[in-house]
Amino acid sequence: MRRLRAAPPPAQNRGGSCERPFVSALRHDNIHAGDIPHEKTVAHSGAALALAGATLLLTACGGGGDGGGIGFGGLLPGGGGGDTGRGSVVSGPPAQTANLTAAQFTSSLQASDQGKALLQVAGTPKCGIDLRALEYRTIGGKNEATNATAAIMVPTGSDAACSGQRPVVLYAHGTTPARNYNLAKWTDTTQPAAGEGLMIAAMFAAQGFIVVAPNYAGYDKSTLPYHPYLNGDQQGKDMVDALTAARKTFGDIGANDAGSLLITGYSQGGYVAMAAHREMQATGKAVTASAPLSAPSAISLLTDYTFEGWPALGATLFVPLLSTSWQQQFGNVYNATTDVYENQYATGIDTLLPSTTPIATLFQTGKLPQLALFPADAVPGPLNSQLAIFYGANNLIRQSYLTQAASDIQSNPCTGNALPATPASVGTANPLDCKPTTGFRKAALANDLRNWVPAKPMLMCGGANDPTVNFVSTRATAGYFRAKGMPAAALTVVDLEDSAATDAYATARAGFAQAKSLLAQNTPGSATDKATAVTQAYHGGLAPPFCLASARGFFQGVLAAGS
Repeated sequence: MRRLRAAPPPAQNRGGSCERPFVSALRHDNIHAGDIPHEKTVAHSGAALALAGATLLLTACGGGGDGGGIGFGGLLPGGGGGDTGRGSVVSGPPAQTANLTAAQFTSSLQASDQGKALLQVAGTPKCGIDLRALEYRTIGGKNEATNATAAIMVPTGSDAACSGQRPVVLYAHGTTPARNYNLAKWTDTTQPAAGEGLMIAAMFAAQGFIVVAPNYAGYDKSTLPYHPYLNGDQQGKDMVDALTAARKTFGDIGANDAGSLLITGYSQGGYVAMAAHREMQATGKAVTASAPLSAPSAISLLTDYTFEGWPALGATLFVPLLSTSWQQQFGNVYNATTDVYENQYATGIDTLLPSTTPIATLFQTGKLPQLALFPADAVPGPLNSQLAIFYGANNLIRQSYLTQAASDIQSNPCTGNALPATPASVGTANPLDCKPTTGFRKAALANDLRNWVPAKPMLMCGGANDPTVNFVSTRATAGYFRAKGMPAAALTVVDLEDSAATDAYATARAGFAQAKSLLAQNTPGSATDKATAVTQAYHGGLAPPFCLASARGFFQGVLAAGS
């Protein structure tokens, strides 16, 4: 689901696309071309294909890099006095990792098909970018002290959009299995974060927004030995801590903060962005607007759907990330990993991800199956024949656990998680009115974000046919907000598939439709081959730039209105 292979832009000073494997959160990030049997190779035919699929792989590639860390409970690196609590800076000022003028950035983008495609969507850079690496203090999933890192991108240059007080974009990245993910090094084309960092730089920093983009606890230099994946409380606090620390350094790096805060992210990042908005609202911190994109915000719905026969493309990555995170958070997902996972995978699966080993190697060495989440003869089985690819030999999850989860869903259904979804289920004010008995479902319920109402404007964006993050998650979350009284004018939902809609996002929808068409046209083979290419590129290559462009336009409108 995510991801179409594409050649990276020239090495120069810029990040390009990178090999990516599955990525995101249940129905969440991506799968690379070739992971589904019999997939045809997609022709790389210049800008058309670049616009169609390569415009930016948003999540990370499984790559090598720094080794994992170990946890600690006492003083953090650099501690020993002064400001050493959450949101403090480990060492400062943030080190510069790159410094590009607008002309240099533009020239580099123009040197590749992918860059040219990005220019079409993001626009010509107005500003240069001063890229910085920040290390800050935060907490893990059990409230334990830890550290994490973030990128800060400061607009530079003489254009009016690049000087004076600038709005801040707090950006959350998508799912990645690569432990060395570092958005502060996106100019290195070998860095797993190269593709996503490039897109965010072009879409926001080069257009005059100060960007703060955390790598999250459990990645890069963080000593936390796991990642609190879709732990809404921790991930919201992690984002707030990164922003708090970054703002403490702004005076040292020439970042002139206007005070307006815009929060966004894609896929897992959409979930994290919403969790950050919730956390800031709950603690009285100012938010101007947010744009959670392709967000698995209704995570209990998505996990229920998985056990009922509708797994996400990439689920063999997402489920281990979730079980590890939620076991750390609550301690009741399983008594032993063999309760959930088949013997061939169970040993070490709770410490497997994120990894310094490429995801392709994990597949090749039998640490994870590429697609087979459940047994071939599983009960319940796939909802339709297309979903049968997730059922097969050498499967990840035991039938006994599937039986337990499916029985729990049948006995203790959640009001807002109906399958198929109905107007009532996606429009209820009590979607989480249920009492599951299994630890996994209890954790999903606790981390579902249908339990608050934004007080500031929000845009949600995605595609109705997304095979990784089911768009029902967006529909259900938006429906809940409306049922709880959120004003219609404060909530904007963009379905990239809704070609009949006539509003400020019509251009994004048209561009998305053209990108899908171009990808299909440039894919050799049968109509099935063409459709498969679009499906695989949908979440990770096709939708991200158009949702991000929609978010930027939304933010600009909110700022212009003085909200």
